[in-house]
Amino acid sequence: MAENIFESILKQIENYTPSLEAVEVGYVEEVGDGIARVTGLNNVRYNELVRFENGTIGIAFNLEKGNVGIIIMGAYDDIQEGDRVSPLGRIASVPVGKGLLGRVVDALGNPIDGKGPIQFEEYYNIERIAPGVMERKGVGRPVQTGILAIDAMIPIGRGQRELIIGDRQTGKTAVALDTVVNQRGENLYCIYVAVGKRRGELARIRQTLEDNGAMEYTVIVAASASDAAALQYIAPYSGCAIGEWFMENGMDALVIYDDLSKHAAAYRQVSLLLRRPPGREAFPGDVFYLHSRLLERAAQLSDDRGGGSLTALPVIETLLGDVSAFVPTNVISITDGQIYLEGDLFYAGQRPALNTGISVSRVGSAAQTKAMRTVAGGLRLQMAQFRSLAAFAQFGSNLDKSTQEQLDRGMRLNELFKQAQYQTLAVEDQVAMIFAGTEGLLDVIPVERVGEWKRDFLRAFATQFADIKKALRAGIGGSLSDDLKAQIRNAIKSFNATWS
Repeated sequence: MAENIFESILKQIENYTPSLEAVEVGYVEEVGDGIARVTGLNNVRYNELVRFENGTIGIAFNLEKGNVGIIIMGAYDDIQEGDRVSPLGRIASVPVGKGLLGRVVDALGNPIDGKGPIQFEEYYNIERIAPGVMERKGVGRPVQTGILAIDAMIPIGRGQRELIIGDRQTGKTAVALDTVVNQRGENLYCIYVAVGKRRGELARIRQTLEDNGAMEYTVIVAASASDAAALQYIAPYSGCAIGEWFMENGMDALVIYDDLSKHAAAYRQVSLLLRRPPGREAFPGDVFYLHSRLLERAAQLSDDRGGGSLTALPVIETLLGDVSAFVPTNVISITDGQIYLEGDLFYAGQRPALNTGISVSRVGSAAQTKAMRTVAGGLRLQMAQFRSLAAFAQFGSNLDKSTQEQLDRGMRLNELFKQAQYQTLAVEDQVAMIFAGTEGLLDVIPVERVGEWKRDFLRAFATQFADIKKALRAGIGGSLSDDLKAQIRNAIKSFNATWS
């Protein structure tokens, strides 16, 4: 028996062939404030993931001659000088696919909602090259926000980059969330990227989306204020990669970056700690490239590439209405227009607090349905004339009849544009509202009662005039026929005659 064991061991020793595997290993030279300088990683690539001895993940960010600057994606208290660092062999990437819908993930795509592992299709690098000009086509399909003032005057198209800008607490996130809520049944997948928000606020946003049935087509990428600056820096790129999977598979996606002001601040923090030279407002010299390479990835792909789209709604927070500050002007120059929310209008009770003078969509009516284009064609001009007349009317009381009529109509349109949060409007309801305002059918309604009229008319439009609403919904993609216009006009007049 002993001889058999001995022979078996001897045979195993004779058949053993040693194998050597060369693994590159680095060692921490210096660590602090979420940054580690590591020596020995001579072949590491930019944006490659590395793992520290305690299991924490980092990203190779500064590739210098003697060492590598690594931003640490998590707690760094346990990392000590001399700890071993191993490259993971892959560039920073996130899981993508429909399995992420309804989930809350961190900046690396790890689930943080307690619902277990995610079923994903593949990994996408967080940094990817934007589609070239020949791979794109013009923006021509609308993203309906459900907000009357925006859809009528500042339309957003699929594949567009539209900036939402304004001071703190002026309703920027509210506009973004309304847009997400309104996508139910629109075949538009939404990615909401929260950068630097409080955890309590994130929980409220998630609950709101669940209550409105929006989480089933939405992914939340969260890098809260308590997370490392490195996670806040990469979160928008991760959200964009998740959206790109939908775009490149022939679907439509909407990604909201809330907000890029905090994103730029996180990047400044990381850059200064890595001793990159500061420039204006202490931002590094490539802060423009920081946002341009992100927002350029939004596109409407050509039919040869599948015809998918990725729409971007970046959010920027201004200080005291200063849109000429460094980061706001950078992002304004990159995007295809901006929705400007003004503090004075917000506090005056105009919600959403949309400044229609500064707000603009460079895609214009190409992103509107023909029916909306028909009724809202001259609306921006009317509102611009109303604002200038209202400014001059403050200085005198003797106004001629036509000027007074224009002022009265402008005030009624302003009241019409007031809209509570999460009470989005269908396109056919919006067309009927704008038609009533621009055709003078609201002139008989007292200004202070326009809100009541709007509520009651929408109820009647869905019940008493349901056949007209159905016909309008069916023909929303085409121009309004004279017959349908007459039906809408008669319906509004009939309602006005009985409403009190």
